[in-house]
Amino acid sequence: MSAYPFLLALHLAGVIVWVGGMFFAYQCLRPAAAQLLDVAPRLSLWQAVLGRFFFWVWCAVVVIPASGLAILLPVGFAAAPLRWHLMLSLGTLMIGLFLHVYFAPYAALRRAVAGEDWAAGGAALARIRRLVGVNLLLGLAVILIATLGRLYE
Repeated sequence: MSAYPFLLALHLAGVIVWVGGMFFAYQCLRPAAAQLLDVAPRLSLWQAVLGRFFFWVWCAVVVIPASGLAILLPVGFAAAPLRWHLMLSLGTLMIGLFLHVYFAPYAALRRAVAGEDWAAGGAALARIRRLVGVNLLLGLAVILIATLGRLYE
């Protein structure tokens, strides 16, 4: 029996968690939190939410490339469809952006919340919001390439 269905299921689960989580946070949680919460509870909420979400993104950052490469390597880079190369390239860019978010603005958000420096926390959260917006667009592009790209092979 082929491992392909299992690997593809892992790959898709990672994508769903990561891109779906970004969509929820960006389009649903962010506007509601901004509308209903003052700055201190809003930044504390974001620190807690992102801490939980980023655990799952770390899992996705391991599972998605590992499963993708496990699918790609038997086929070979030269024989792989163009859309696979595009997914790999954009996925690598997404991982790089996530690593930057985690180690720079999210670390700044954690420090700001711990020190009750709400201005610095707001600035860090604004940087996170912009970068998550970029990563969400990249993630949606990858999904479109993965699915609609089959039509052009």
